[in-house]
Amino acid sequence: MSPRSSHLGAAAEKSHRHVYGRTKGKSLRSHQANLMETLFPRVSISLAEDMIVPRALFADVDDVWLEIGFGGGEHLAHQAAANPRLGILGCEPFINGVAKLIAEIHAHDLSNVRILADDARFLLERLAPASLSRIFILYPDPWPKKRHNKRRFINEETLGFLARALKPGGELRFASDIPDYIAWTLAHVSRLNREKGEAFRWTAEKPLDWRTPYEGWPGTRYEAKARREGRVPAYLAFERL
Repeated sequence: MSPRSSHLGAAAEKSHRHVYGRTKGKSLRSHQANLMETLFPRVSISLAEDMIVPRALFADVDDVWLEIGFGGGEHLAHQAAANPRLGILGCEPFINGVAKLIAEIHAHDLSNVRILADDARFLLERLAPASLSRIFILYPDPWPKKRHNKRRFINEETLGFLARALKPGGELRFASDIPDYIAWTLAHVSRLNREKGEAFRWTAEKPLDWRTPYEGWPGTRYEAKARREGRVPAYLAFERL
């Protein structure tokens, strides 16, 4: 069994507890499949350790960020290229999206990216406390039907993991074009603060400034689709207190 097959097999064995969407789409192109066999094992994150120290995954970085559910990886690859002194972790259970990011890593020789091809919760529960300075959750699956709301990534458990992983002064960024999910996220953050003590401060200071993209924002294909279909995205940012 190849290293990739072993890693993905172990991940798949656990991920059925959390991953509700697809984990694989169309067959990979030959170039992508080759890179998944050769490059992916070198940048994949092992879950063998009970405690993962993000900076230890890289040769030499100043700090580490995490993107949860990176889709096709365009935002993560942009951040990695723009911030070579930062390590960027990415979690994505959809293998075709992982393959796209692996191709970007190869094409642009990005040495500061590490990937978990599985549900982010398996990484979050192992991360050393206060080990990240920024976390991105961009256009997550909204699971719009009420009976499916419990599948949303933002919930009491994951917000607790996110708060633990972020350093004081670190930032959680959440972007969505679904008003109900935006309200859901604000309500859950507020509830976490009430029940667990102050954890996050919503950094919006002016009316509607949360409608303005983040500084240096490259845009994503999901954002472009939302705008084409008449939906207005929100860009929430929370400071870890």
